[in-house]
Amino acid sequence: MRDDLGADVPLRGPARRVVSLVPSLTEAIAASAPERLAGATDWCTHPSDLDVARVRGTKNPDLAAIRALSPDLVVANQEENRELDVRRLRDAGVAVWVTRIETVEEALASMSRLFTEALGLADPPWLVEARSLWATPAGRRLSVAVPIWRDPWMVVGSQTYTDDLLARAGLANALAHLDGRYPTVTADDVDGAGADVVLLPDEPYVFTADDGPEAFTTPTRLVSGRLLTWYGPAMVEASAMLAAIDG
Repeated sequence: MRDDLGADVPLRGPARRVVSLVPSLTEAIAASAPERLAGATDWCTHPSDLDVARVRGTKNPDLAAIRALSPDLVVANQEENRELDVRRLRDAGVAVWVTRIETVEEALASMSRLFTEALGLADPPWLVEARSLWATPAGRRLSVAVPIWRDPWMVVGSQTYTDDLLARAGLANALAHLDGRYPTVTADDVDGAGADVVLLPDEPYVFTADDGPEAFTTPTRLVSGRLLTWYGPAMVEASAMLAAIDG
């Protein structure tokens, strides 16, 4: 059995005890097979009533606490988690499945493999619905810019899941031409990009009505960061949210 990066995952059968180091994967497993989830990070906030052992953060997981939970499998992500932590867990004999997701298609395929191969389950209903909702890209209708941080300003660039999600919803990323997946810019750069609207998510930076919109002359919309960046059940909700955005 191999993960998204082609690494061997030494599972003897379907994983029954899973520790998730990725908030979106935690939500996906909790929504589909909650009895399989033994642990999650402090950043795993969905579902809101999630009651499992916590193993600190995505970038600084408590490896000893993870081992103490005796998981059959730890699930991680190439972008969100450190290679060092993955290597240390594997060196300690813990099976780790690393996902690599930069597009909507990769999200759907990766999660299907995780559920069917690693967990031995059928595709959950939300995954079937998400596959249907995102099967046909919408025609371009608006240009957007998406800051994700302030001081310094950083925005969503190309080769990211969010960039592809926006494009499939008909929202062209006005800053996709910049170098890097999350380029550092100025507020003037954002205003000068020609976007119809600036989308201000509530994570990782918590933009609010009083913190963010005042920096731009371009119209702004406050949106859910979870729906822009989380693959999993959030993909179903994201379809309606992005379809409702107008200039």
